[in-house]
Amino acid sequence: MADMLARDRGPPPGVGSGPAGTIEPVSTSRRPGLLTDLGAAVLTLVLVGIAGLLGTWQYDAWQASREAEARDLTGIAPVPLTDVMGNDDPFPAPDLGRPVEVAGEWLDGGFWVADREQGGRSGYWAVDPLQVGDAAVLVVRGWAPEPEADLLAVAGDAELTGWLQAPDGSLVTDDDPDDDVFPEIRVADAVQRVDVDLYSAYLIAQEPADGLEAAELEALPTPSRATGIRNLLYAVEWWVFGGFAAFIWWRWRRDATAAEISPSAG
Repeated sequence: MADMLARDRGPPPGVGSGPAGTIEPVSTSRRPGLLTDLGAAVLTLVLVGIAGLLGTWQYDAWQASREAEARDLTGIAPVPLTDVMGNDDPFPAPDLGRPVEVAGEWLDGGFWVADREQGGRSGYWAVDPLQVGDAAVLVVRGWAPEPEADLLAVAGDAELTGWLQAPDGSLVTDDDPDDDVFPEIRVADAVQRVDVDLYSAYLIAQEPADGLEAAELEALPTPSRATGIRNLLYAVEWWVFGGFAAFIWWRWRRDATAAEISPSAG
């Protein structure tokens, strides 16, 4: 009788109809509790939100650094040259294009700079040294289509305002070092024509000298590739952290609700 009842009930769970001892998978669930599930979701949202905000803050700081370096100073009020730099100082890159005021005496040693564009025409800059205190600064007094010696014959005292520019540095070869025409404005070349030290900068006069046209401003500040790069890297790190936190939560949620293979003995 017992054998008949056992046959009617069929095999126990986990034992198939195949050979004796065959184990079939039984699905169980490991779903987390409601509070655990909600807590994990809230924590993930908080971490992702914080990472996103901090990443955005660092990104904005990166943009602000680049904008500050690239700001156009040409229209602001002029300041004395000596307030911006000394005659022994390197060129102050953040002040590129800043209007500065100088007063001094013209010195001999002027020269022309070739291949300067002006309204689509190629011409020359007239450059003369102006002594300011114990040193001199090179001043672009204007532009001319052809170099004329009379336009460099300048003397006496002067007061002027000009835009601060950095010396050229592409090392273009001067085909004739003995003439008065240079390919670039290089302090190392110009200092050999005067008896005083030169500022590591030059000015483009806002008002051209008689017989010359106003020279066009050559360079305005542009941010370098490295400007604020640390802030940009921090921003990327925070965003990656936020993405990683979201991935960890997704992986935990998937594993917590997945079916588990549980063996059952026969």
